[in-house]
Amino acid sequence: MRTLITEKLELHRQKHEQKGRLLVSCPDQPGIVSAVSSFLFEHGANIIESSQYTTDHESGRFFLRIEFDWKDISANQLKQQFEPIAASFQMTWSMSRASELKKLAIFVSKELHCLHELLWEWQSGNLMAEIAVVISNHETAKDTVEALGIPFHFVKANKDIRKEAEKQQLALLEEYDIDAIVLARYMQILTPGFIEQHPNKIINIHHSFLPAFIGANPYKRAYERGVKLIGATSHYVTNDLDEGPIIEQDIERVDHRDDAEALKNIGRTIERSVLARAVKWHLEDRIIVHENKTIVFN
Repeated sequence: MRTLITEKLELHRQKHEQKGRLLVSCPDQPGIVSAVSSFLFEHGANIIESSQYTTDHESGRFFLRIEFDWKDISANQLKQQFEPIAASFQMTWSMSRASELKKLAIFVSKELHCLHELLWEWQSGNLMAEIAVVISNHETAKDTVEALGIPFHFVKANKDIRKEAEKQQLALLEEYDIDAIVLARYMQILTPGFIEQHPNKIINIHHSFLPAFIGANPYKRAYERGVKLIGATSHYVTNDLDEGPIIEQDIERVDHRDDAEALKNIGRTIERSVLARAVKWHLEDRIIVHENKTIVFN
């Protein structure tokens, strides 16, 4: 199985070796698109896809995502030669090759539905990343993960030993050279020190009952309250618990015939799909974070 997945990832690298991605955020003013497109043309690049968005006139912020083919120039050279344009427009920007797959670390606890979804998408060739390691405070997922040839690390974690656990986790993230972290129903709170080392690179998933049903047994309490909508939210993790920039959300209608267990099953299904979409968009450089919001070019 691992060999087949490796082959799919290698084919992706070969297919997208000449494809680049450019993300730009800057104050809005005339000439930005012209300057960027002219630069790419002058360097032999062909624009494949271009999306842009401008905020209201009061804040006046411009956002741009471009996919392009390039040849006969290295990524580092292209970045260096783009810097004067970026400086002239006060851009916050990033440029990358689509063939450079990001290395993911997945954190999980006992509930495995989101992990299973990510692993299935990865095996199917729909999640273009290197799942470098799975880290858990339980051993429930160990056999599933190791059967796919993915390193699994058990790190005991609770509120009493949080700093010690995070020290081990941060060491593993450095060892595996991780680019992004997915909390696939990881039921531990991360400290500010941990989060600050990975800004806008930690993706979380949770039910969308918050803040109405905080704490244990949210589906039971939602059932007792008679909710009519079940949802899930994926967002970047910040120091404000479950209040980071939202990447994706979805809902499904329910009614009085759905008991607490049915609500939970429906919620899990939504969580799986919402998290998978959010992770894919992050891997494809389709997200720009601005303040506490995201611009998602999906």
